[in-house]
Amino acid sequence: AAGADPLAFRLERLQDLPRHAAVLALAAERAGWARPAPAGRALGLALHESFGSIVAMVAEVSRAEAAVRVHRVVAAVDCGTVIDPGIVRQQVESSVVWGLTAALHGRIDIDDGRVRQTNFDRYRLLTLAETPVIETHLVASTRAPAGMGEPAVPPVAPAVANGLYRLTGKRLRE
Repeated sequence: AAGADPLAFRLERLQDLPRHAAVLALAAERAGWARPAPAGRALGLALHESFGSIVAMVAEVSRAEAAVRVHRVVAAVDCGTVIDPGIVRQQVESSVVWGLTAALHGRIDIDDGRVRQTNFDRYRLLTLAETPVIETHLVASTRAPAGMGEPAVPPVAPAVANGLYRLTGKRLRE
């Protein structure tokens, strides 16, 4: 509605939140925000803070008929001092897979008042073939370590939805 570049629009509003702005700028830079996306694809971004950690994601998406494809997700994380970078990357990767599972396949069916998906054998998960390339970039920090279990899940679906909006010009709510 503002007619502005989504990254510039957000960065302008984050002037009083330099950690947030730095995380968002890093994700956008590493995703190649300034370059045109490949034909038939678009980039969407999102930013989230929880448990003392800040996570930005850029999702590269395409759409063919009713199918949404996420080709790449670039994440930037400021979770304070990183004790084990490999664990943080694993947390982000698993969060992306879980977030995409929810965004692309999330569904709970109820028959006669009972949930059909009673366990993971009945709940569709993202497959390996559907899993995008995932890149995680960590912001160096001297702050105390913060949470890293859940903070990377919430920005996944909005980044995908924002990419689809840039691609199609339509907001998808379901």
